[in-house]
Amino acid sequence: MSNMEMLTKEQILEKLTGNWAGKSVLVLEETDSTNIQCANLAAQGWPEGTLVAAERQWAGKGRRGRSWESPSGTGIWMSLLLRPDIPADKASMLTLVAALAVQKGIQEEAGLVSSIKWPNDLVMGQKKICGILTEMRSRENQPEYVIVGIGVNANMTEFPEEIRETATSLYLEKGEKVDRAKVIANIMSAFEEYYKKFLETLDLSLLKEEYDSRLINLGRQV
Repeated sequence: MSNMEMLTKEQILEKLTGNWAGKSVLVLEETDSTNIQCANLAAQGWPEGTLVAAERQWAGKGRRGRSWESPSGTGIWMSLLLRPDIPADKASMLTLVAALAVQKGIQEEAGLVSSIKWPNDLVMGQKKICGILTEMRSRENQPEYVIVGIGVNANMTEFPEEIRETATSLYLEKGEKVDRAKVIANIMSAFEEYYKKFLETLDLSLLKEEYDSRLINLGRQV
């Protein structure tokens, strides 16, 4: 992999335009799971907005303990640390906040419109482009921290046969590679915007209209 293709801390910091999300960032060449590494940093006291990204995960996690295919140099595998002062039972909504942010970040950089497939996937043409996994450590109904793990199929040119019919990438949809650092920066900026609205009400009332307009399975049984 050339240096141009490698994701670096410097690339991400250079392109960030927000105030706090991603300002503390750790980029790893490979790791077990960015969620695991982000939890380690959370336990060490790293601040809200800490971002862990990796070129490759060998134990990436999906919903219900499924593994997540994370090949090197092509995807966006990252986890964002949050320390919200909210009741623990509100934390699951942060998955939906993140879905809106990823959808906006992708559209701004790649010009591609994706749909949200509740609860935690983004799709293009019925094929999965992104998965989100939110994990929390709480005490007495108060989160100590929340970690939002985001996996975006960015510059994959092909997929293993077993998921070829159900997965796609920004490259396959756009026909050219995207700037992964810029996509990350856009997602971080959008997340700040939606997170602020969520914290104002501790529900999705300020986001519901936009969320529902992006929701592919609205009104369907899931």
